[in-house]
Formats: sequence, C-alpha cells, structure tokens
Amino acid sequence: MTPPPPTAVLAGGRVVRRGFAILGRSIREEPRLFAFATLGASIFAATTVASAVVLGIVTDRAIIPAFDAGRPRDGALWAAGALLLGVAVVKSVGLVLRRVGASLMQTRLQATYRRRVTRQYLRLPLSWHHQHSTGELLSNAHSDIEAVFYPIAPLPFSVGVVVMLVIASGVLVVTDPVLAAVGFVVFPALAGLNVAFTRQMQPKAMRAQQLRGEVSSVAHESIDGALVVKTLGRETAETDRFREVSDRLRDEMVGVSRVRALFDPLMDALPNVGVLLVVFVGAYRVRSGAVDAGDVVRIAYLFTLLAIPIRGIGWVLADLPRSVVGWDRVSRVLDADGALPYGDAAAAPSGLPAHVEVDSVSFAYDDADVLHDVSFTADDGRTIAVVGPTGSGKSTAAALLVRLADPRSGEVRLDGADLRDLRQGAVPAHAAVVFQESFLFDDTVRGNLTLGADVPDRDVEAAAKLAQAHDFIRALPNGYDTLVGERGTTLSGGQRQRIALARALVRRPRLLVLDDATSSVDPSVEAAILHGLRDAELPSTVVVVAYRQATIALADEVVYVHAGRIVDRGSHAELLLRQPGYARLVTAYDDVAADPEGTEPTAAGREPAATRRP
Repeated sequence: MTPPPPTAVLAGGRVVRRGFAILGRSIREEPRLFAFATLGASIFAATTVASAVVLGIVTDRAIIPAFDAGRPRDGALWAAGALLLGVAVVKSVGLVLRRVGASLMQTRLQATYRRRVTRQYLRLPLSWHHQHSTGELLSNAHSDIEAVFYPIAPLPFSVGVVVMLVIASGVLVVTDPVLAAVGFVVFPALAGLNVAFTRQMQPKAMRAQQLRGEVSSVAHESIDGALVVKTLGRETAETDRFREVSDRLRDEMVGVSRVRALFDPLMDALPNVGVLLVVFVGAYRVRSGAVDAGDVVRIAYLFTLLAIPIRGIGWVLADLPRSVVGWDRVSRVLDADGALPYGDAAAAPSGLPAHVEVDSVSFAYDDADVLHDVSFTADDGRTIAVVGPTGSGKSTAAALLVRLADPRSGEVRLDGADLRDLRQGAVPAHAAVVFQESFLFDDTVRGNLTLGADVPDRDVEAAAKLAQAHDFIRALPNGYDTLVGERGTTLSGGQRQRIALARALVRRPRLLVLDDATSSVDPSVEAAILHGLRDAELPSTVVVVAYRQATIALADEVVYVHAGRIVDRGSHAELLLRQPGYARLVTAYDDVAADPEGTEPTAAGREPAATRRP
C-alpha cells in the first residue's frame, strides 16, 4: 500500500470539492434524515440567537430596573424566568432532533455501504481477492467506511451554524451597526482561521487514513500467520514490522494533534476577543446614549454562544480529507470489474448425477497461462480422477468446475448448460467442492456441517459417517454441539478435512469435486472414505484431484494433466503402461516409502527414486 501522491495531498481545493461531492451523495441517500437533523439544527440555531435577544430584554426590563429601584419586581422576575426557560426548552428540542437525526443518518449510511462492500466481495472472483490482502479488505469494510461518513455527524450542525450566522448578523445590524461592524471583523478572521486549519489538516489526515489501512493489513497478516511466526521464531521480526508501521501512524496522529493544539486555542480565543471589543466599544456607546446596556449584553452574549458553533464548520472541513481518502479506497472495491455474470437458465432437477463437460477451456492468472485447450467429460455418476504434477493446473480446473472463476476461452457445461448461462445460486445448489485446506468457522460442529440450513439430524449424521467423521465427533466433549474454535483450531488437520467433506456431502450434491481433500487423513481412513463414496447411493458425479494410487485406482477414468494440457486419459492401469511420466508421478510415494535413501538398484536405466523428478 502506497501513500497518496503529493499532488493529491497538496490539492486542497480539489479535496474540499470532492469532499462536498461525497456529502452531497450522502444527503441524496438519506434525504429525510438529513432534513430531520437540519430542522433540529435550525431550531437550535434560531433559539441560540433568541436566547441572546431574550437576555438583552431581561437585562433592560428586569435586571436594570431592579437595580434602579433597589429591589426586584416579582412579576418581572417570573416573566424573565419563564421566557428564559421557554427558550431553553425549545433549544433542547432542537439539539435532540439534530443529534438523533445526524447519528441515525451516519450509522445507516455506514451500514448501507458495509453491506454494499460485502456484497461486492462476494460477487468478485477469487482472482480479484488474490490481488488484495485480507487486512486491506477488512480496512475497506470498517475504518474506511467510518472515515467516509465521519463528517456526516457535524454536517447538520454546520448547516445550523450558517442559519445562526445569518440570523445573528441581522440581529447585530438591527441592534447597533457600529457593534455589528466589530462582529463582522471577527467573523472573517474565524473563517480565515478555519481555512488555514483545513489546509494544515488535509495532508496529515490523508496520510493517517492510509496508514490505518497499512496497520490493519500488517496486524491481520501477522495474526493469520501465527503458526508460521511461532514455528519459525519470527516473533521479534513481526513485532518490529508492526512497530514500524504503528510508529508511522503514531507520528502522523501526533502531527494531527499538534495542528489541533495550535488552532483550537485560537478558535476559542477569537470570539472572546470579539466579546472584549464589544464590551469596550459598547461602554462608550452606552455612555453616549446610542445604545442601551441590554443591547451590549445581547451582542456580547451572542459572541460567547457563537464560538463553538462556528467551529462546527471547521470540524466538517477538517474531516473532509479523511473522508475523501476513505471514499477512494471504498470506491476501488465498489467499482471493481470482474464480477461473474449470470444468466436465467436453471440446472437439471436434483436427484440425478450431473453431466459435466469441459470443452476447449483455457485459463490464465495475470497473463500467466495455466490451462491450455483442456477438454474432458465426466459422465453421469462416474468418478473422474485428475492427476498431474504440482503446478499443472489441476486445482484451477477444479475451481472452474464449480465456477469460482470463468475460463478465458472455452466452456464448462453442467447438464449441457454453460455455467455462465445459469442463474445465480444454481451452481452451489447442485455442486460442492472440498479443497485441501479445510476452513471451519468458529461455530459448533453441527453449525459447520449445516451452515445454517435446516438439515435433519439423521442426514447430518449420515454425511458424517460417510466422511468417517461420526465416531470422532461423538467423542468430542459436546458431540455435534462442540465448538471447534476459529478455523477449527481445536481439531487436527485430518479431522477438519473430514468435517469439510461431510459438509459437502450433507447437501447431496449432483457434482462433487474433491481437490486433494483427503491428503491429511490416514491411508486406512482415506480408503474407508473412498470406498464409502463409491458404494453410497449418492446422486453424484465425482471429480477428484489426487496423488495417491489408492484414490486414483477407484476412479472410472483418469485424466493426466501436465503443464496445463491433457496428455492422456484412460484407466489407471492403462496410463501406467503407456505414460512413463504418469507412472513416475503416481509411484513416487511408493518408491520413496520402499527405499527412503534411494540406494536400491533401479531397473531399465531408471534414476534412483529419491532423485527422480515427477
């Protein structure tokens, strides 16, 4: 992740314009709540000015006459108290309306965009996800969205401030033009200070938001790779890596705080300076008889009330750079291309094994070709083994069968229909895949098997038995209701694989794809699973990516892949006889197991087993 380019940091006017465009988009998304909050802010603004007017009236008609008479008049005091109380109540109502409306608007926008980002994550293919770190994606869905709508909370307040300034200006001019002139000197000074504050804050806020994403990425990567960090003794290195990016974020945030520390006192001081000027000039105006004491009190009090509201505009402007950076990062997700298109066709009805055709399929990752013109057929109810050396494209072919990606050319057909023509959800409803890495959720065993679907217990147990998982699940502390921990950390690798297999089987898929899905289980358990799958009355066509001969031998047909191309296909016995590369590959484990040192003489000029390359 790179920091923003200097032009983006220095183009303050452009950032402000883009920030206001984001605010405009937010208002259009939630117009009613914005109107509700703005109404409250306007009521608050009007009653704030009214409180100063009322205080001036109370001064002229209750306080000064009381001093002149030597005692207060009860009626005047009660009237003054009632008037001040009424203004305070209306002001409080406006405050509540503004805060409730602004908070609801902000939280609803954040929730809306989190859902949009999450839906986009689900729509985008795995190839897109491979190009973005998990930490970055988490930051997009959390802190970046928060940053985008951070200025929403003070926005209605700032609109109310504009209303307040308009009303206050009118009150100042009507009360006394000379004292109004004093105020009009202070207001531009406050506005200029706000502009200077924003220009200082923009680059720092932008860099800080970028660094938040970096901190999130590094932290997630270190935590997610805890096993590697621990086993290879990388704790110190990872700590140093995290400290480096955290220190950069700390330094940037300290810079933000320094700017605030410089400008906040000035923001507070200017209105007070205005009050002093009003009192100083007002004293001479009262002495000359140009104004009453109540007028001076009214204007001075109005200045004390305007100090914090005027800063509300500065709060919005200060948060705009952070909002713009967050929006850019979120927009990269929302505008990303590559979402899989869907058609309107429906797959064949369930209950019958699927017929799968791979027709002239080619595929590439970032222009690196993986599959070249691959074609094969998996007839209804048959088991096809895809065999080949590492990097030959087997897992890619498995992913294409369940449409985790689309081929660059060619077609993958299910029951004669191109997967791209099927309606959304049709492929997962008829096909299931189990990969070598078995992901389990932090849930119970039952929750991981059903994934929230309403599946009868007998079907859950039947799938677990077929996957050779029922016995060890029953031995867990709470059986099927045992929590397995994050990623299934309380289970062994073989147990996780068996639960993942049972999770696929419980759906009775018409197409079952196993990508080396039994690599972590004992050979005897694997044999029991494979024989069970073969003998079970499943409505499934099975495509299995395998290395072990025990797995391959159970297939009706073997597809031998090398360098992304199909070299040959036939039975296991046939390929052993006519494909030396295939024979070396599938017997490598047996040869090494029989002669781990590679010292036995070899026949027909073959290399020792330990040195041969499959």
